[in-house]
Amino acid sequence: MRSRRYVISSLTAIAAMTAVPAFSDEPVKAVASFSILADLVKQVGGDRVAVSSLVGPNGDAHVYSPTPADAKSLAAARLVFVNGLGFEGWMDRLVKSSGTRAPVIIATKGVKPIQAKEDHDHDHGHGGSDPHAFQDIGNVKIYVANIRDALAAADPAGREAYEANAAAYLKTLDALESEVKAAIAKIPADRRKIITSHDAFGYFAKAYGVSFIAPKGVSTEAEASAKDVARIIRQVKAEKIPAVFMENIEDRRLSEQIARETGAKIGGALYSDALSPPDGPAATYVDMMRNNIRQFVAALAPGGA
Repeated sequence: MRSRRYVISSLTAIAAMTAVPAFSDEPVKAVASFSILADLVKQVGGDRVAVSSLVGPNGDAHVYSPTPADAKSLAAARLVFVNGLGFEGWMDRLVKSSGTRAPVIIATKGVKPIQAKEDHDHDHGHGGSDPHAFQDIGNVKIYVANIRDALAAADPAGREAYEANAAAYLKTLDALESEVKAAIAKIPADRRKIITSHDAFGYFAKAYGVSFIAPKGVSTEAEASAKDVARIIRQVKAEKIPAVFMENIEDRRLSEQIARETGAKIGGALYSDALSPPDGPAATYVDMMRNNIRQFVAALAPGGA
């Protein structure tokens, strides 16, 4: 009887061991707050990381409402990645309610924030800083370093892989930055003025020498007032700003109104705070930046080239 119990006990233990794979064979579960950040984590993590995004493609992180499923995702995660700088005003509450023990990694750590433009008399909790740091490729290199270090700390066995992935991606970002600068150089300086729905491109403007004007501030939460829209229309007419661009996360009617009342042409869709779905033109961060540059050149450069 004792021998039989020993055999059964041994078989049970073996079955339990084989039913649950060794932890080192499982990908690191990571949650990113929005689609652009999720892509950066994928680029650095590779096959060793399974990353999900709370705010998906074409989603607006400014006004997102977390779900019970999001809390479960955080509770099961080993790492949580956020943009920071007030971009996800709902994240602290979600982390607390989820009970997650995962470290929360602020991807913008080390980024020098720029001051947000006046947010049209509304305070959206950004603390005066523009949170859209990812619109400057130089800042994204800082994101990548922070992601690499966080993954290596959580999964020391994968350190070499994360370092290699990060190094390769940083070279890709170097090449992308050269592309962006070359594209902007095709646009005459007096035509580097762009109207967008909300003020998401401040870092891009500072890094690459383009002026952006928006009826909304850095958050999409508040509606643009009639006074704001009238001011923009006067400015477009006075400065002969050539194009108004749509954003993938915004209602196009505001941009259409400005274009209609000023005679400015409507440019193609810009991806500001979110990627496109996988079959769209901005499925990755690199694709997003290339798409936006193509739209700028097509609308603003002589001959669209």
